[in-house]
Amino acid sequence: MTYVPYSPEVETLQPNEQEQIHKIVELMHAANVKSFDRHRHAIRDAHAKGHGTVVGQLQIYPDLPPHLAQGLFATPQTYPVVIRFSSAPGEIRDDSIPVPHGMAVKVIGVPGEKVLESQKHELTQDFLMVSQPVIPFGTVEKYLEMQTILAMQEDAPEEAQRALAALARGTNKVLEFLGLQNPLVQNVAAPNEHLLGQTYHTMAALRYGDYIAKLSAAPLSPEVRALTGQVVDASKNPSLHRDLLVDFFREHGAEYELRAQLCVDLEQMPVEDASVLWDEALSPHQPIAKLVIPPQEAYSPARRVFSEDKLSFNPWHCLPEHRPLGSIMRVRIPAYEMSSRFRHEMNVQPRVEPKSIAEIPD
Repeated sequence: MTYVPYSPEVETLQPNEQEQIHKIVELMHAANVKSFDRHRHAIRDAHAKGHGTVVGQLQIYPDLPPHLAQGLFATPQTYPVVIRFSSAPGEIRDDSIPVPHGMAVKVIGVPGEKVLESQKHELTQDFLMVSQPVIPFGTVEKYLEMQTILAMQEDAPEEAQRALAALARGTNKVLEFLGLQNPLVQNVAAPNEHLLGQTYHTMAALRYGDYIAKLSAAPLSPEVRALTGQVVDASKNPSLHRDLLVDFFREHGAEYELRAQLCVDLEQMPVEDASVLWDEALSPHQPIAKLVIPPQEAYSPARRVFSEDKLSFNPWHCLPEHRPLGSIMRVRIPAYEMSSRFRHEMNVQPRVEPKSIAEIPD
């Protein structure tokens, strides 16, 4: 199979991109301020509701072929990791409202200069993944439209949000009439499944050393594979996902396989539109490593505060060999910096990049 080589030319600035990015950041900051006024505590503008944070290892597979032995994955090493599980919205909502979930992975002990100047000499590398393979609004222009819709949704009471999800499952045409396009409808309509049984995706493309890829983390060990597709009922427990995660890791460990899907055709597997699903018939997901998580206490008071108020996860906090690609990723440079700075300043908490797994409290 012939893989598309990485070069800076695979990215193309979109018309009016900087102006649109500026508007997106303004909308996100306004949401940050509104959330702070509501909670009297600053939260993330995406993936605000954390369900638990675990520590484990990233074990890179030996004997990877040259096209997979790239960047961080060039040699078969084992790194400590800290992983935060979350719900995708930038507001803390009742778990009975079906939403995508997130898995943010921070790899510790990674040498080499990182992309962001302010974090160039840190020893960590972040990978951010979500339980859907694409971003429904995958260009900066479409993302601005989504942020406008989300700004209207933020003011809707939880009863209205639950009704919206129910409507989506029953009749998409009603939502289309209200101005919500199909990708968002499908997202809202997703069933409420156990978050540990889901497969997580970077959604947008990354540089993968000499190539271009999307990464995913799929359930590997029997305990988490058994949870795949398991629909949960959160109607009587607004924090069900946290409770399920905490109960699971008190009794079990978990393994997820990290996989790379390499780009073979920029027309059919575009970099600039993250809403396009890359066809596995063109290029399958190939195993590169596994995440190994032992049993532990995933939501202790000390760990919750450390994860929610001191840690930040950013797709641009990475080696140059894994820099994000495409306009939707370029939005995240100012957006994540603004959000993280606001959160840490308002909560009077330092932004921590751990140099050792021992810094993560039990």
